[in-house]
Amino acid sequence: MNILGISRACWWTGAERVALTLWVGGLWIAGYVVAPSLFAFMDDRQLAGRMAGQIFQLVSYIGLAVGTTLLLSIIVQKGGSWWRDNRARIVLLMLLLVALGVGVLVPMMQELKLIGLTPGSEQAAQFARLHGAASILHLINSLLGLWLVATGFGAGVKKEQK
Repeated sequence: MNILGISRACWWTGAERVALTLWVGGLWIAGYVVAPSLFAFMDDRQLAGRMAGQIFQLVSYIGLAVGTTLLLSIIVQKGGSWWRDNRARIVLLMLLLVALGVGVLVPMMQELKLIGLTPGSEQAAQFARLHGAASILHLINSLLGLWLVATGFGAGVKKEQK
């Protein structure tokens, strides 16, 4: 079936690329533009941190939704050999990193904030370690996502013959 002379496979490939770009663009904008700007321009560092945390949480949920959709798409396209597809491996790794952040690191950081973070305390040091780990996961996901966008996510899709 063609829509406006464009095949369904081509539409789907385009939708995958747009969704991936939304996710990866969100990672880059949140991590390397918005968060640093909040801390640079706001006097209240706690408020800046809460706002940045909310933005990262939103980008994480977008990532979980988009990543799951992309992975399922690859599985449908490739069948039982999906795990041989490098795109699938990268998307799966990105999903695992997001899940680790949302499911493990963020709850631990929130618990420490509830206890209270006195400068120089063990809780503050533990929070800094967790924050550093979350930052590393974000960097890895940003780079993996950039690679997927730059190499053309749908590159493995065969074009339909006329």
